[in-house]
Amino acid sequence: MAERRRQSASAARSAKPARPMRSVRARATAGATIVIAVVLLIGSFAFLEILRGSMLGASTRAAETRAEALATQVEMQGPAAIEALDDELVQVLSPGGEVVAGSDEAPDAALPFADDPQVFTVDDEPVLVVTEDLDGDGTLVLGVSVEDDVETLGTVTLLLAVSVPLVVLLVAVSTWIVMGRALRPVARITAEVEDITADRLDRRVPVPASGDEIAALAETMNAMLERLDASASAQRRFVSDASHELRSPLATIRQHAELAQAHPEVTSLQELADVAHDEGLRLQGLVDALLLLARLDEGAPSADEPVDLDDLVFAEAARLRAAGVAVDETGVGAARVHGNPQLLGQLLRNLADNAARHARSRVALGLAERDGQAVLVVDDDGAGIPAAERERVFDRFVRLDDARDRDAGGSGLGLAIVLAVARAAHGDVTIDDGPLGGARFIVRLPAAS
Repeated sequence: MAERRRQSASAARSAKPARPMRSVRARATAGATIVIAVVLLIGSFAFLEILRGSMLGASTRAAETRAEALATQVEMQGPAAIEALDDELVQVLSPGGEVVAGSDEAPDAALPFADDPQVFTVDDEPVLVVTEDLDGDGTLVLGVSVEDDVETLGTVTLLLAVSVPLVVLLVAVSTWIVMGRALRPVARITAEVEDITADRLDRRVPVPASGDEIAALAETMNAMLERLDASASAQRRFVSDASHELRSPLATIRQHAELAQAHPEVTSLQELADVAHDEGLRLQGLVDALLLLARLDEGAPSADEPVDLDDLVFAEAARLRAAGVAVDETGVGAARVHGNPQLLGQLLRNLADNAARHARSRVALGLAERDGQAVLVVDDDGAGIPAAERERVFDRFVRLDDARDRDAGGSGLGLAIVLAVARAAHGDVTIDDGPLGGARFIVRLPAAS
């Protein structure tokens, strides 16, 4: 059976429509690569522009200083002062733009110039041209070669053009490798989860030793699997116990019916009707209790209104007293809570019936408001409940050894309903030793403001 379930689960997984794989590793690598590429490109262009401006600015300042010095020399010695200059491009132009004098390196035609220093190409060489006005209604034009600056900028541009793609490629490869190693535990977790089915909830996913978010995810998944395993185990036990409890009254009715059919002289119709009636009531009680617990487990919404808990306690005391049970209700005070009056009444009835079932002669009920809580106390003078069993008695279909028979022990669902109702009302139930010598059940519920 388990093998068939595993095969069915595997077939169901393989039957799922395939979806395109959107790899986190690929997306992270692409994102990091794009960001680094954009940053490096912007940084490279900004660096080149800053370097170009810095170098051109330094050359311009040097050229302007030299032009001022040459202009002073021309004004003192005349245009002929620049004709003996070597390795410099200098011209003196008339107001009309004709060349009046020039250095040995200067061309015959006038150098191109503008109001502001600019780079022009002179004889296939980049030249920074600056001008300086002369007092004698002329202009001195100085050209300074910036070929070294242009070569430097070209070299830097080439280095950036080679290094930027290499850095981007290195970042992409590094990110791909790092993400692969980081996500490797996820692949192991995924493979393990793929093998976990309803009948293999005892399996756990591997927890990496990295101590990072993936390790936290694995621990969270293991905690979830632990809860699912516990829930499935509890559900299996519950179904098994419920099947046994429901089978018992049905078997009793069937046995008496078969006896009446086979040996009608042994039993009477009235006796058969009494047995069917009693077992039918027991069966109905079991089904009602199971349905109530199922609704409480599902957290189904119910009425939420102010409830005078003391009225419900007095009603239960009157019911017990009418059944011949001695009840002490002197400790009951006023208390109001929010909740479902039917469910709270069921809680009180189950506690009262439990106390009456186990009491030797007396039951005591108490109610008070303390520290924003309504505290309900139910005592009996019975044998009490051992400390080791005080949590287990709230489990479903649990009956202690001294309450195993059907008439004394009930169905084993009463206290489970008490705890479920209390928790649905945001309260809790505890058990302690009572002053009468038996058990004391203490229910704490938030008091209505």
